[in-house]
Amino acid sequence: MSQQPTISPVSEETIIKACHDRPLPEIGMIRQKWQTDSIPQTAIEDRAAAEVGNLAVDKIPAGGEVAVGVGSRGIANLPVIVRGVIRGLSERGFDPFIFPAMGSHGGATAEGQAAKLDALGINKENVGCPIRSTMQTVEVGQTSERNIPAVADANAAEADAIIPINRIKAHTDFQGKVESGLSKMLVIGMGKQRGAKIAHEWSVDWSLRDMLPEISSLLREKLPVVGGIALVEDQNDETTIIEGVPTSNFLTREAELLETAYELMPTLPFDNLDVLIIDQLGKDISGSGMDTNVIGRLVFGFDEPEPDTPEIKRIYARSLTEPSHGNACGVGSADLIHQDLLADMDVSKSLINTITASTLPGTRVPAPVETDRAGLTASLSTIGVAGPEDVRVARITDTMRLERMYVSTPLLKEARADPNLEVLNRATPVAFDDDGNLVNPSPVSTTH
Repeated sequence: MSQQPTISPVSEETIIKACHDRPLPEIGMIRQKWQTDSIPQTAIEDRAAAEVGNLAVDKIPAGGEVAVGVGSRGIANLPVIVRGVIRGLSERGFDPFIFPAMGSHGGATAEGQAAKLDALGINKENVGCPIRSTMQTVEVGQTSERNIPAVADANAAEADAIIPINRIKAHTDFQGKVESGLSKMLVIGMGKQRGAKIAHEWSVDWSLRDMLPEISSLLREKLPVVGGIALVEDQNDETTIIEGVPTSNFLTREAELLETAYELMPTLPFDNLDVLIIDQLGKDISGSGMDTNVIGRLVFGFDEPEPDTPEIKRIYARSLTEPSHGNACGVGSADLIHQDLLADMDVSKSLINTITASTLPGTRVPAPVETDRAGLTASLSTIGVAGPEDVRVARITDTMRLERMYVSTPLLKEARADPNLEVLNRATPVAFDDDGNLVNPSPVSTTH
């Protein structure tokens, strides 16, 4: 039997030798100034409970079972919001339960999906109702022209009512009237691995921008969907909108909320960078691990145009979030990764996700390096001719948290001239520990 090949990280010594001990830039910290209006923490649960009343709850029989769909994303205040919705249903005399609405996530197993919810704080103790997790689906109909089957979670399909809870935001693979949100959760999340695979296979020939509204409408026609709880977050990833959207206004209101989400979406404050260091990627941050709308890269194989900005020559990713449970879908957007990220990858989970989504390039493993010093040095040595005082380098926590970031001297200069940016720290040399890894804390964890 032949020995299984392994990927070994490239040593710092090898990188330094190849790059001739390239001098590194100095970096300081900046902050983006955002005007936000988030819901107070103390009001979130009550707001969620009240919004249940805006749904078509009069169509639910007295004491009826209500299936509440919850996904795998790292949504702000998710346990509190879910608890509020469950409370709002219970107070109206209904019998709610939660079902995972996350397509193939969690390794496409019932146990894995329940574990994903638990990692996000969604369990019976926290939210006040049982979790029913299954990968079994039922077919509820087919689209009129292409005869595409529409499938749904078997537990949800048997309930007296269905309510998805999801954040409305820009999708990472396409643009349309509705993108990530309630319709996507019904079609792909509630469809489990089977429904997600059907949708993404057909998306190669028929765009998701057209498919999601049509299949969502079919599901709402065939199943007792009484509406959804839509969430919108501000630039700081805090909850700014919780809204019960009834079935009578489902697609129209979701499209309107998407426009609001685009207006509030955090982005990098620079249109071009030589190197972007990302401390962590993960499924709880973005479906693509790193939000493509932030990094300006699409590597997933769909016939969709890349964003015009930003232009980033090299991306170095350092780690994988714990709630990702090894799913490193989207790692292929990076050019280099730290060995810790490679060690935390579960290739099986990552591949199942990208097979389901027909996005195989997303799990191509970039070259792993032994240390942060090696990653930064290799990145800077492949961008062209530029001295340490001229390179445009930024370091962010992840693509969801962009208020604070480290930047190199040229970007500090631009920040001082921009009224929407504030310089928090002057430039100092990049510092590494004895193992060659960055000493400075993650930008989001730094207080001033």
